[in-house]
Amino acid sequence: MKRRIATWENGHSVPDEFYGALLCEALGIAPAELGLSNAGQDSRLMETRYPPSPEDAFQTVSQLWRADLHGYEPLLLSEASEHAWSEASLRWLVAPEPSFPSTVRATGTRVGLADVAMIKTTSDMFAAMDDRFGGEHARQAVVQYLSQDVSPLLTGQYTEAVGRALFSTVAESTLLAGWMSYDACHHGLAQRYFLQALRLAQDGDDRRLAGSILSAMSHQATFLGNYTEAATLARAARMGIAGVATPTLTAQFHAMEARALARTGDARSCELALSEATRALETRNSGDEPEWITYFDEAELAAEAAHCFRDVNSARRAVAHAENAMSGSPVRSDFFATMVLADAHLRAGDPEEACRVALDALDLGEQLKSARCVSYLAEFRQHLTEPRETAVVRSFREQAAEHRLWLAAGKLAEP
Repeated sequence: MKRRIATWENGHSVPDEFYGALLCEALGIAPAELGLSNAGQDSRLMETRYPPSPEDAFQTVSQLWRADLHGYEPLLLSEASEHAWSEASLRWLVAPEPSFPSTVRATGTRVGLADVAMIKTTSDMFAAMDDRFGGEHARQAVVQYLSQDVSPLLTGQYTEAVGRALFSTVAESTLLAGWMSYDACHHGLAQRYFLQALRLAQDGDDRRLAGSILSAMSHQATFLGNYTEAATLARAARMGIAGVATPTLTAQFHAMEARALARTGDARSCELALSEATRALETRNSGDEPEWITYFDEAELAAEAAHCFRDVNSARRAVAHAENAMSGSPVRSDFFATMVLADAHLRAGDPEEACRVALDALDLGEQLKSARCVSYLAEFRQHLTEPRETAVVRSFREQAAEHRLWLAAGKLAEP
């Protein structure tokens, strides 16, 4: 930021559209005095609303990608909006038939299905890196690719069939950017990406993907403590794709609802939702499922159940499910499941076993760059408060102190 200010002061450049508005307000001057003509355009960035049209989504998501690349702090530090979750689920549920943006097909880059396939392949590569190394590892690279290579295609020339495929694929890529931003705990930014992805999925006539996006929003809402909104989003996802739902998607939506209900302490409703998820998953046929949901298998459902039983203080059941959640891949999922297992042992009154398991998680986490992983460790640190620490616990603390994520968790726990 200091280097950017220096270039403005030396006259080598002018403030961009994101910082220009802030400077004008701080200095009490007009945009023209800074050589700006669009200093007020950042207002769209800070809105958390469901885009009213495809064109609005194109413009807003392109601005989000550019602002993210610029490191625009008001956006990166923004909080998620409870109202936006409610509005998005309702607006999507009652949305009319997908419209096609006729105004963007006459000019610009010619786009074909080969371009769509290229976006898909590139996003899949980034998704694999996200699973293995965490959302903070290559998040900026994903956003740069979307901003520089994908954004021009949205306003290019394409047939309606190509356009639908393009919107759906870009929605999936934007969903990935949202997940990675969520994993980095840029929560307001992640929510905005989810909102744009939901609109793009609508215009791509991809209701299954739209439901999965609502499921992601539910996951984030639970993480942030907005449990009522989280349960509502999961139910909206299930209701909104009832006619085209697959067993795996249905299972995931029930699992997300269960996660939210567990946090409220409603053990009975949580168990009912988990039972529905189990029944749905037992009927799946992998050949009929979208490729992007096939990761949700028995191990993933066991991990969700472990979270649930931990949160309703059924520690022994949490242990049993967490032990079934280790799949060996992806790494971050195994880290979360291992930490839930450690926390469950701790709540079951076995701190020594909890420490042994937590060390396994720390070894798994050596290659992860994920603020969410740090938050799991911070919660474990807070619970590991024995009045008389055993030699095993003391040894754990000494060994844990050599791990980057444990040190980061300590800083997070500081007042």
